[in-house]
Amino acid sequence: MWVTNTVLLHHPNALTRLTFSYPTRIAHSRKTSSFSRFFRSPKRKKRVTTLSTKKPVPSVEKLEKFSADLGWLSAFPHVSVASMANFLFGYHIGVMNGPIVSIARELGFEGNSILEGLVVSIFIAGAFIGSIVAGPLVDKFGYRRTFQIFTIPLILGALVSAQAHSLDEILCGRFLVGLGIGVNTVLVPIYISEVAPTKYRGSLGTLCQIGTCLGIIFSLLLGIPAEDDPHWWRTMLYVASMPGFLLALGMQFAVESPRWLCKVGRLDDAKVVIRNIWGGSEVEKAVEDFQSVMKNSGSKLNSRWLELLDKPHSRVAFIGGSLFVLQQFAGINGVLYFSSLTFQNVGITSGAQASLYVGVTNFAGALCASYLIDKQGRKKLLIGSYLGMAVSMFLIVYSVGFPLDEDLSQSLSILGTLMYIFSFAIGAGPVTGLIIPELSSNRTRGKIMGFSFSVHWVSNFLVGLFFLDLVEKFGVGTVYASFGSVSLLAAAFSHLFTVETKGRSLEEIELSLNSRDDLS
Repeated sequence: MWVTNTVLLHHPNALTRLTFSYPTRIAHSRKTSSFSRFFRSPKRKKRVTTLSTKKPVPSVEKLEKFSADLGWLSAFPHVSVASMANFLFGYHIGVMNGPIVSIARELGFEGNSILEGLVVSIFIAGAFIGSIVAGPLVDKFGYRRTFQIFTIPLILGALVSAQAHSLDEILCGRFLVGLGIGVNTVLVPIYISEVAPTKYRGSLGTLCQIGTCLGIIFSLLLGIPAEDDPHWWRTMLYVASMPGFLLALGMQFAVESPRWLCKVGRLDDAKVVIRNIWGGSEVEKAVEDFQSVMKNSGSKLNSRWLELLDKPHSRVAFIGGSLFVLQQFAGINGVLYFSSLTFQNVGITSGAQASLYVGVTNFAGALCASYLIDKQGRKKLLIGSYLGMAVSMFLIVYSVGFPLDEDLSQSLSILGTLMYIFSFAIGAGPVTGLIIPELSSNRTRGKIMGFSFSVHWVSNFLVGLFFLDLVEKFGVGTVYASFGSVSLLAAAFSHLFTVETKGRSLEEIELSLNSRDDLS
């Protein structure tokens, strides 16, 4: 392990490096030679000469490999605070996984599958509305204030749900939570893409997926006592209000997007943010790029929905909506729903335990994505992810559709399920939410993301609504085969229509799209 002699702060590309002083190593070598000459023993002198021949001073290139790149560190606290909204999203996905039966029994609609489904799905209705209003609100108030405003329905919704004594009250609480989640799931990937330095935008963007995974895992762990305590669901929903308070408080100290600041004419504030999180050498170039894009796209602050019909915005809206349709109809929510039954076949009867295995696999995939996304690129990761999902689906189809030993069939089903979830988490999950704001223009980014996520919520609802009916009518093998086919279609679509955005600033991408340059 190298000993650090000198700390060098290197900012040409907004990178902060802790590396080793090359002159110090040379000075150390000279000191050793003079020390050796103090002793007149020929043998000792010969030994020193031999050692210096076999171990030359390391080159700068070799020393570079041992440097610690910490350029992401200045932006990390800010994007971590924003990702707390995704933690809440994951928590509210998992919070109803076990307690829904206890809730139905206590509130008087036990056995009514339609009302049980409504309690869960009203969340999606609220999220759909939230995703539509997110874009116009962020254009007017900025990211920090919009985040803080929509922690109010998140907190109120959790508290109303926790204190509910009727079906109407819990439906109201779940709708409010969904409204806040719908806004925040649109804002988080845009905020990260606009605040993160270009080199680390992909890795920091995966915090959305990581936050969602952690929220799911935490809710499942907290839900374990619900199997024995029929009133524990109220505690779980009270706990759901706490991250909302932390998000509102954290956003008070987080930076505003420098691109939004520049768009509203606050150039001095934008320069301060850029200097603090990207490095002083980036200030002038970044502001120049921002202004160039604004001049090219128009000076008006607010965009109109009809602008999404004009090129190149229509192309990006088409890509964003299509990616979310393909993501959902590739079956992620159906597989997650059916995974508990798959695990029951091998003796894991606890739904919470089965879901925990799924959550940990999802988290592991998200961590791998954070490492690979800025190295391999978005497009490769997206294509590889969907191909992995297709192989996993066809593996499960083979295990249930062909005459195999029962133990082997169950093992293949478990393997296919975990492979599918890991493949999703490594690309289709994090990349889809990241690449859409990267391709969008500064002027229409909020509305394109709002449109794309509204498509996501509609597709999510349809898959959840019809999945079990399709399984009952056609069998799990046929449904999973269709998921695999959609995954192959998604891989082909990603190859044909998406472009690589790795290592390019948002302004460079926008100007290239406007001039119809090829980004691939």
